[in-house]
Amino acid sequence: MAIAGPDGVDAAIKAGVDLDGSPIPAPMLALYNEVMDLESQRARSGVIKSMRNRVVKTGAKHFDRESLNQRLLDAGWDGLKDKEIAFYFG
Repeated sequence: MAIAGPDGVDAAIKAGVDLDGSPIPAPMLALYNEVMDLESQRARSGVIKSMRNRVVKTGAKHFDRESLNQRLLDAGWDGLKDKEIAFYFG
């Protein structure tokens, strides 16, 4: 199974298989689904804030700290916070 893009992992989870094609254990799927169901019921603070959080979380995998910080600023968001720097780049 080829997994790519932001929905690839979700498709694999829905199919109940890992990237190597092996089945995901039922207890893991059950806990994941329970937590995601709870998360789907949580009130959100805003789309723009959620977008920034996703950009930071995923962008930290693709950009160095200085580049990600500058790109956030250029896009009109706040730069990286100290706790984000410590978590993603520490």
